Amino acid sequence: MVTHFGSSPSGAALVAAMAAGPVLLDGGLSNQLADQGCDLSDALWSARLLLDEPRQLVAAHRAYFAAGARVATTASYQASRAGFAARGVDAAKTDRLLALSVEVARLAAEEASAELGDGRPRWVAASVGPYGAVLADGSEYRGHYGVSASELAEFHRPRLEVLAAAGPDVLAVETVPDLLEAAVLADCVRGLGVPVWFSFGAADGLTRGGEPLSEVFALVAEVPEVVAVGVNCCAPREVAAAVALAAEVTGLPAVAYPNSGEDWDASARDWTGPAAFDPGSAADWTAAGARLVGGCCRVGPAAIAELAAALGG
Repeated sequence: MVTHFGSSPSGAALVAAMAAGPVLLDGGLSNQLADQGCDLSDALWSARLLLDEPRQLVAAHRAYFAAGARVATTASYQASRAGFAARGVDAAKTDRLLALSVEVARLAAEEASAELGDGRPRWVAASVGPYGAVLADGSEYRGHYGVSASELAEFHRPRLEVLAAAGPDVLAVETVPDLLEAAVLADCVRGLGVPVWFSFGAADGLTRGGEPLSEVFALVAEVPEVVAVGVNCCAPREVAAAVALAAEVTGLPAVAYPNSGEDWDASARDWTGPAAFDPGSAADWTAAGARLVGGCCRVGPAAIAELAAALGG
């Protein structure tokens, strides 16, 4: 498989780092922002801070870099023209806010590097959440929204193009719930000239929409820009088997960043149940083929620091 990145030398450096060993991702942005005192009750979730408090995003990204993360994932997961339009923000300003999500993460990386003085590269992953995320009703954990492929493409393509143009090191196409949306997103990232990772929600070895993980892994791996495939925002117990399957099916490095193991209650907009994130499991994940490893919702800087230690720094 030939992979090309256009004008993304830092993206190529990230791919080289993955070939050398595991690269540590950050954890959940929303939980860190909440710990900083930010109100995330808005339907825009963490993307609201792009409008109101971008410096809070810098602080959150820096907290993860200080914990040992090498990659900051931007606050664009739930950002879209449709979502901001509901707040009276036009398309042009929305596009500027999407680009700002990359800029503040890059600023955090620069500030962290200056403060830590360790000479280690730090990268920015532009988050691309599924269509269900903008609905803010938990449907990204179900998929099959009842919209057509063309409607999904109309939603995703503009923001992917804007984010790619903003200069991230990689596009993180994450929490993809089903085969249809995976196919649309795979088509949309072709030719963007930026490395891409795809990660899927998973339960019992299937996508959230009920399709075999092997099928969606194979589908997205055919895109030349895709450099890693795996799972995110799933229960930690799902990771080892999914990572092994992704590596086997695609021949690519795998990406793994589960949530805390709690369950999201969309009606209450809260997490329930016990946490089960164990940084000690990272050895199993990397042995199975994971090269991008971190945490998702409810996994904070303390857990990322433990993960860094488990991965040998």
